[in-house]
Amino acid sequence: MPLAMHAKSDSEVTSMDAASSPPRSPRRPLYYVQSPSNHDAEKMSYGSSPAGSPTHPYYHCSPIHHSRESSTSRFSASLKNSNPRHLYGGAWRKLHRGHETDDDEDDEEEDGEGRRGSSSAWRGARLYACFVLLFVLLFTAFSLILWGASKSYRPEIVVKNVVFENFNVQAGNDPSGVPTDMLTLNSTVRMVYRNPATFFGVHVTSSPLDLHYFQLHLASGHMKKFYQSRKSQRPVVTMVAGYQVPLYGGISVLSMAREHREKVAVPLNLTFVVRSRAYILGKLVKSKFYRKIRCSVTLRGNQLGKRQNLTDLCTYH
Repeated sequence: MPLAMHAKSDSEVTSMDAASSPPRSPRRPLYYVQSPSNHDAEKMSYGSSPAGSPTHPYYHCSPIHHSRESSTSRFSASLKNSNPRHLYGGAWRKLHRGHETDDDEDDEEEDGEGRRGSSSAWRGARLYACFVLLFVLLFTAFSLILWGASKSYRPEIVVKNVVFENFNVQAGNDPSGVPTDMLTLNSTVRMVYRNPATFFGVHVTSSPLDLHYFQLHLASGHMKKFYQSRKSQRPVVTMVAGYQVPLYGGISVLSMAREHREKVAVPLNLTFVVRSRAYILGKLVKSKFYRKIRCSVTLRGNQLGKRQNLTDLCTYH
C-alpha cells in the first residue's frame, strides 16, 4: 500500500510537471564524451567526476556541438604540451648551440690569427737576426781584409844625421851636495818620416830620444806628435839636450875636455821608439805600428856644429 501511494505520487508529479511546462522544441541528440583521466583535462572539462577520483572514467552530457568538444580536446592537449620547457627547449638548445658554434668559430679564428701573428713575428725576428748576423760577418770580414792590407804599408823612418852644437864639462855639486863633474850638452837629430799607405793616414808619436853612455843617461828630447796623410812624407827635427848632468867619474875621457876639447871622442847610443796609429775605418778598425830605433853616435870635440851621418849607423826593429 505505501509503495502504490509513492508510485502514484511520482506519476502525479510527472504529469503535473508536463502539464505546467510549455511545449519545447525537440531536443538535439546528446553526445557523450569520455574525459581524460589527467588533471589538466579535469580542470578544463565542464563536469566533475561524481566519485571525485581521476581513476574512474565518467560520462557527462553537454549541449555543445561535437566540433566544439573536439576543439576543447585539442585545446586541452595543447595546454598539456604548453610547458615552456617543451615548447622552447628545442629552439633554445638550437639557438644556444648556434651561439656556441659561432663562439667556437670566433675563438678558432682568433686562435688561428694569433698563431699566424706569432709565427709571422717569429719569422720576422729570425730574418732580422739572420740579417744582423750576416751584416756582422761581412763587416768583420771586410775589417779583417782592411786590417791585413794595412800591415803591408808599414811607415818608413830614416834617421839622417845628428849635430852636436856644443858640450861643456865643469865642476859642480849634485842635488845632494856631492861634488862631481857636471856635463851640459846640446844636439839636434834629423830624420825623415814617410807614410806609403794609399788609403789611410797615421797619427805619429814617439818616446823620448835618449843619449846614453853605456848605462849613464846624458841627454833626452821629445818629438812633437803629428799626423801624416797617405802617400806623403816629412822631415822631423828633434832637440836632444842635457843640462848639468852629474858624471860621478863615469866618463874619464871627459876629464881632459876642459883643456883639450878637440881631442874628446865619446861613443854614445841614441835610442827611441816611434809609434804610428792608423784609423782605417774610423775607430772601429785600427792598425798600430811600432818602430824601435837604435843609432851609434860619437861625440867628437873637433866636429862640433857639423852633421854626422847616421844613415848606416842605425838599426830598426
